[in-house]
Amino acid sequence: QLQLVQSGGGSVQPGGSLRLSCAASGSTLAGYAVGWIRQAPGQGRKGVACLDAHSDGTWYTNSVKGRFTMSTDSARNTVYLQLNSLESEDTGVYYCAARRPKGVSCHLIEYYDDWGQGTQVTVSP
Repeated sequence: QLQLVQSGGGSVQPGGSLRLSCAASGSTLAGYAVGWIRQAPGQGRKGVACLDAHSDGTWYTNSVKGRFTMSTDSARNTVYLQLNSLESEDTGVYYCAARRPKGVSCHLIEYYDDWGQGTQVTVSP
């Protein structure tokens, strides 16, 4: 059973930066699709960034392209999401999630099996 534990997040002013971490245990993330999902206040969960298993390409939703960067550290079995040039619209609870390959793109969040506990990101003046 894969377990995901998140850290990072917090409150920043517009234009600021944060880094989110998602540490995995119980299994190696190699071979898993991994994603970051955001739930804005009063809204449903939406994919922000993800990496398919055995892929070098990272998917980003349009609103975060050029500002967010997803990365992995295989030695630490951890994935990160670097959030730069934050905007108020980035406010929300951020989740990391993972799943074994299912033949669907990683940006389809309904297929994720394992979820982190979520971490709050608040962007306000």
